[in-house]
Amino acid sequence: MREGHRFVGFVLITDAQRARAFYCDVLGLPLVHHDDYAMVVDAGGTQLRLSIVAEVPEPAGTTAGWLVDDIHLAVRALAGAGVVFERFPGLDQDPDGVWRPAPEAGGVAWFRDPDGNRLSLTDAP
Repeated sequence: MREGHRFVGFVLITDAQRARAFYCDVLGLPLVHHDDYAMVVDAGGTQLRLSIVAEVPEPAGTTAGWLVDDIHLAVRALAGAGVVFERFPGLDQDPDGVWRPAPEAGGVAWFRDPDGNRLSLTDAP
C-alpha cells in the first residue's frame, strides 16, 4: 500500500460488552469508537476494529499480536489479570508458555480472547 496510509486491523467478536471488558480493561487498549456494528480500540497506534458478528470461526492461526519489550513481564502481567496462555504439543515452551524457535530468537506466547481469537505476544531476540 502507498506510504502514508494507516493500517487498520480487524478481529471478529460476538459480544461487544465482553470484548470491551477484555480488550480495554484486561489488555488496556483505549476505546476509540463504539457503534452497533463494531468497537475500535487503539492497539499501540494502530486501530483495531472489533467487528460484531453472529459467530466467530475457529482461527487457523494467530489473529493479531503485539510486540513487547519483555515477553515474560507481559505474560505474567496478563496472567495475573486472568489471561490463560496456550500450550502446544511439540513446542518447547518455558514455564510462562513462551516458545523460542532458537536460543537467539525472539519469543512468542499465545492466548485467546473471549471469542476464541488467538492472540500473541512477541519480543525481539
